[in-house]
Amino acid sequence: MLRLKITFRVLIFLILGLFLHYVLPQHDIVRIGSTEIIRTDFSGFNRMFYAQADSGGVEQPTRDLRLINTDKKKTFLLGFVARDTTEVMVYRNEDTGWIWPPYFKFDSSDLQAEAGSPKLAESWAVLTHYGWRVRWASIYPNAIAVRIVDSPDVRIIPWFNIFFFVSLVVGIVFLRAMWMQFRERAIDPLLDTAGHRYDEASAGVAERRGRVRRWLDTWRAKDKR
Repeated sequence: MLRLKITFRVLIFLILGLFLHYVLPQHDIVRIGSTEIIRTDFSGFNRMFYAQADSGGVEQPTRDLRLINTDKKKTFLLGFVARDTTEVMVYRNEDTGWIWPPYFKFDSSDLQAEAGSPKLAESWAVLTHYGWRVRWASIYPNAIAVRIVDSPDVRIIPWFNIFFFVSLVVGIVFLRAMWMQFRERAIDPLLDTAGHRYDEASAGVAERRGRVRRWLDTWRAKDKR
């Protein structure tokens, strides 16, 4: 039973970690090579990894998809340490609108024009995105914003993610404290009362059983005579 509980908790922690890794913003150091628009047919598997159609457009089973082709600086330690080599990375550029995740992005056309400008093509840039790149399933991370940096060695501090996790820990501690206080004031007294009543009921049943046994013993004593 203990192993089952541990396995369940690890599974929940893993699912939550993957979910947060997908939806929280990430920052890549890239050099944009080109932009393009392709016609995309969504499958039943990868449709959930794409956002909605552009704001004001009609959702269709097939639609144009904006892509941003880049050379991305390789990293390790979850992106905190940059390497000297680069790799090809392709990003999609879709509006998120008012739906999940709540980036409220409505400027995909503007971002596509900015990504295709000659000024960005000659510079290194920080591209903010969410999501994963899964090549075998044609899944792309969604670009949110891009800005030019002076050097590819610039260090990006994920302030939003730090604030989010600090707030998450504080919220969990606060909710746990509220739950412990509520349990101490409301649930524990009810459980104690129920326990006392159960003990009293058990004692009453035992007492009645004792009376019945003593009465039966008097009849057994008469049969022996």
